[in-house]
Amino acid sequence: MGAALSLIPELEQVLRHGSCPKRAETLRRVTALFLDGAERYNDAHIELFDDVFGLLIEEIESRARAELARCLAPVDRAPINVIRKLANDDDIVVAGPVLEFAPRLAEHDLVDLAETKGQAHLQAISARPALGEAVTDVLVRRGDGEVARRLVENRGARISETGFSRLVERAEDDDLLAEKIGLRPDIPPQLFDDLLARATAVVHRRLLASARPELKAELGRILQKVSAEVAARIGPRDYRAAQRVVLGMHRAGFLNEAALAAFAAEGKYQETIVALAALSTVPINVAERLMAGERPDTVLILCKAAGIGWPTVKSVIMLRTDGKVPSPQVIDSALADYGRLSASTAQRVVRFWRLRKNTQRS
Repeated sequence: MGAALSLIPELEQVLRHGSCPKRAETLRRVTALFLDGAERYNDAHIELFDDVFGLLIEEIESRARAELARCLAPVDRAPINVIRKLANDDDIVVAGPVLEFAPRLAEHDLVDLAETKGQAHLQAISARPALGEAVTDVLVRRGDGEVARRLVENRGARISETGFSRLVERAEDDDLLAEKIGLRPDIPPQLFDDLLARATAVVHRRLLASARPELKAELGRILQKVSAEVAARIGPRDYRAAQRVVLGMHRAGFLNEAALAAFAAEGKYQETIVALAALSTVPINVAERLMAGERPDTVLILCKAAGIGWPTVKSVIMLRTDGKVPSPQVIDSALADYGRLSASTAQRVVRFWRLRKNTQRS
């Protein structure tokens, strides 16, 4: 520690009369001295360095403060007061390394920072290797979309049930966030159900494509659950007459998109269901249940798998028996989703539903 004491006369001279470049040079020397012996210094020595750092960074350019932050952030025994001061710096270039990496910041420090700082600082906090629920609750509440997505991607971040609930609500308008939440292994089952109920067809597609096998099985289970709930609401229907009509057209070679469009335009619900089932090669009861859902997502998948054009798709999803005609906003969203959904993906999902149905029968 003698080397540090030998700097005291120079330090006093720098603080009284030194320019910014002189302060920066002294700061670099003190930093190097600290890093060289950080493992050996006792608490009194570290407190002395804390005081020295605190004095030197009072009037110094941000580039020098950023350099200090990068040096001290990963050090387990870095002086706590200067670490807190750097973390509170309004310049994210200075604060970022400390917010993201400094182990010296306690949970209460992170909560205070998350409550008061801007979105760039919240992004840095959300990327820390480990985060407790007290911190993530604040990040979910105050953070913007980028903060939420980065937080959800961070497997070292523990998210409370309240946090997940808020994230699922936000994901209704953010497909990318919904996808990232769906891939979290720690999402509570009931909130995973809610997420899938809110998610668009595009998110379903992404989840099916990228999820682990056990998550794909869970997705299939939820879709079956939704279908069962829909079936319970609408009750059984007699499709025998509609089947005779549609199968007769099929045998004659007249069952195509034009026939489906005509059924939907004329308000023939049962004929529309049977025709859609035949064109997308799913059982009638599956098409019925998907058609009766509150959101058009699954109907979009059936129609895309069958190669049906948007005008006919719109007629089909407008055909309701419960009086709940989709709003213009829902129709616009469905059009956008339909354009993004590929035929190959839709066909894979339909095969998935068909396989689930065949497995249940066997």
